[in-house]
Amino acid sequence: MNSPDSTAVSPRPTRLFVACIIALVAMSFGFVVRAFLLTEWRVTFNLSESQLGSIQGAGLFPQALTIILFSLIIDRVGYGRTIAFAFVAHLVSAIVTITATDFHGLYWGTFIFALAGGAIEAAVNPITATLYSHSKTHHLNILHAGWPGGLVIGGLLAIALGTAGGENSWRWKVALYLIPVAIYGAMMLGQKFPVQERVAAGVSYTDMLKEFGWAGCLIVSMFMAYAVDEILRVFGWRLPNAAMLVVALGPTVLFAWRIRSFGRPMFVFLLLVMILLATTEIGTDSWIADLMTPVLKELGSNAGNWVLIYTSAIMFALRFCAGPIVHRISPLGLLAVCALIASAGLFWLANAGAAPLIVFAAATCYGLGKTFFWPTTLGVVSEQFPKGGALTLSAVAGVGMISVGVLGNPLLGTLQDKSLDQRLASQYPVIHRKVAEAPQTKYGLSFQPLDKTKIAILPAAEISQVETIRITNNQATLGKVAVLPAVMFFCYCGLMVYFRARGGYRPVQMETAQTG
Repeated sequence: MNSPDSTAVSPRPTRLFVACIIALVAMSFGFVVRAFLLTEWRVTFNLSESQLGSIQGAGLFPQALTIILFSLIIDRVGYGRTIAFAFVAHLVSAIVTITATDFHGLYWGTFIFALAGGAIEAAVNPITATLYSHSKTHHLNILHAGWPGGLVIGGLLAIALGTAGGENSWRWKVALYLIPVAIYGAMMLGQKFPVQERVAAGVSYTDMLKEFGWAGCLIVSMFMAYAVDEILRVFGWRLPNAAMLVVALGPTVLFAWRIRSFGRPMFVFLLLVMILLATTEIGTDSWIADLMTPVLKELGSNAGNWVLIYTSAIMFALRFCAGPIVHRISPLGLLAVCALIASAGLFWLANAGAAPLIVFAAATCYGLGKTFFWPTTLGVVSEQFPKGGALTLSAVAGVGMISVGVLGNPLLGTLQDKSLDQRLASQYPVIHRKVAEAPQTKYGLSFQPLDKTKIAILPAAEISQVETIRITNNQATLGKVAVLPAVMFFCYCGLMVYFRARGGYRPVQMETAQTG
């Protein structure tokens, strides 16, 4: 893996672009296997919903840390060294996770995997935006087809492995992501990487930071503080409120003093919308297999997994079609339509019952809605803020990852624990007293997690009653998430009105950015 050369375009852009896609496939392999193993890990390691949420969060927020940190230095250290770091971290993650014997092993293996994913995302997005500077949204959508493509392939392989390996079958499934890791590592060898378009255009590092601004720094730093707190929770500690303020405000004050720029208001707005977007797409995908498995139990133990594979297949196929669509209705129009469809799909899933045809029809609606969210948002940021270079492009992805990692996923898990606690206590108080653990408080919500080992030794009739409550609770959770894309719809409509008042949506060319 080589450092960037002195040319603006890679001499072998197709091979480099394909290698970037496969790197995203490796990321999604790990993601889908982890999503599929939640139910098994819950039983094997007696994990609460909150602990599962913490593991899912650890698979996301560390990724944001490396996305943002590498975006600040990637033009100096080079894409090659960044991807080499990711490759090594992927190998270490596999070793830690496969040898895990408790919650902490699973947590740290997932944490390291996310660090690798952040380095990958910090590199592949600006590489693609530079290679295809005149069709950014289209090619970023193709790049990110690697994510659902990996979900489909990895998911099918995990299902095919089944129980092979006996009680260690889950360890073999974790090792699956080493296949695409080896492929992208081999394809990246000997590559010449392009110079990022900001650098090639002579835009200074300070001007890049001004696009990001102290407002962007504040948003990122706030989530960084929550990330530190989330890590400390694993050891039973908490970050005091005063310390969280220091972590959030310290970098922001320093940034404001040195750079003296609020940042581009629209960019700051998109950062906030990205919090909702990431929870809608990645947060839901993290949980949907686990949530839908008991709902579709009549179709077998892997039924919930098929919902994730099915919606991912829809995404994979449609992301190749983004170019013609954005030429017709603009990227913001596409995002608005997708938000409306995703909200309807999630609400439908929440009320679909257990009829397989109805569930998969609702999943089709959700899959259509979430398809273009992530890459089209990256395309908008790259087209509107080219002076921001790798930083603005990576920051919006980083905020998405860190927000769903430290807030979205753990909060969804906590909401499930809280709601399950209330439903069981209300409908079957005697059973609740038998299986409830000591009270906990998280995100201001007090609840008693249910002990899986105690549930397992209940009489069959009582186990059935608990499962009935769990099924109802799982689907209701998706209904709560449906509110988020509904809010996003109005946000995108507001941006469309803004651009219409300015003559319509048009990508900003770097020459305009330098002189304007």
